[in-house]
Amino acid sequence: MAKILAITNQKGGVGKTTSAVNLAASLAALGQRVLLIDLDPQGNATMGSGVDKRSLRHTVYHVLLELASLPEVRQHSESGKFDLLPANRELAGAEVELVDQPHRETRLKKALSTVVAEYDYILIDCPPALNLLTVNGLTAADAVMIPMQCEYYALEGLSDLVNTIKKVRASLNPQLEIEGLLRTMFDPRNTLAQQVSDQLKQHFGGKVYDTVIPRNIRLAEAPSHGCPVLSYDRNSKGALAYQNLAEEMLQRSLETK
Repeated sequence: MAKILAITNQKGGVGKTTSAVNLAASLAALGQRVLLIDLDPQGNATMGSGVDKRSLRHTVYHVLLELASLPEVRQHSESGKFDLLPANRELAGAEVELVDQPHRETRLKKALSTVVAEYDYILIDCPPALNLLTVNGLTAADAVMIPMQCEYYALEGLSDLVNTIKKVRASLNPQLEIEGLLRTMFDPRNTLAQQVSDQLKQHFGGKVYDTVIPRNIRLAEAPSHGCPVLSYDRNSKGALAYQNLAEEMLQRSLETK
């Protein structure tokens, strides 16, 4: 049975999609069966996985509106060796169209129930907003991974997100928990980054992953080649960091079992 992880932060530019794509590829490289769901209308995770969002006939939009089943829409990322539920701009319309639909918050959960046994990990790349798409992601997930930059405003945004998680837990998904906080784009020479990192550890303790994702030019370049950094430059600092993260996650899940 798959572990379903929503990767979310309502603040944009924190390395959320980068983390989703590269973690999917790193888990796949460790022999895990992985499905990545692109729940962001920008479709960056789709392009970063090597799938052209412009040529798609069906996307996650059709799954949420129950116009197609998940297996019909699913693609395979050759460069990442994982399955993908792709997205493009059409998904922006789902928000409006779902508003007066029954069970609008549980559409993704229902769709995933048909394939959950086929995977070890299902990763959901949520949009950088606390909207109906994100609520679908949080309702379908077992746990939440929060990528964040160690900067001044990060902690403020984090409290909003934690409150949203509490609301979803209270009304839609009582099992939902925070899996971990991932420090991204980290520069150890930056004193403020170090201070925020220490504060995170104080507040969240063991919920903060030991693995830190550094600022890395290869990580930034890989999406333009339509592939995860692992297949672009497997020995880069960025690739090694996501491999470490995947290993840390597997180790954690062994310990909890």
